[in-house]
Amino acid sequence: MSSFEDNLNKLEKLTADIKRSDISLEDALKDFEEGIKLASGMEKQLDEIEGKIQILMNEPNPMSQENPPLFDNFEANEEVNGTRK
Repeated sequence: MSSFEDNLNKLEKLTADIKRSDISLEDALKDFEEGIKLASGMEKQLDEIEGKIQILMNEPNPMSQENPPLFDNFEANEEVNGTRK
């Protein structure tokens, strides 16, 4: 599964390609269709992320000794969602 950032980069490239003055109608339509599919998948990814955030926000004790944040369980040299801790 591609990351949200990868899909966003692809969508931006497709958008730039569609705006070119030398693109054929067929190629523009192909890029548009691919962009719609990417945007739909990205919307699903955002919905999943929003659901996870809602779960975290509704926890009774979201950040306590008994219930540490998920990212505290990673080693210092590991990545969390593409970001080094």
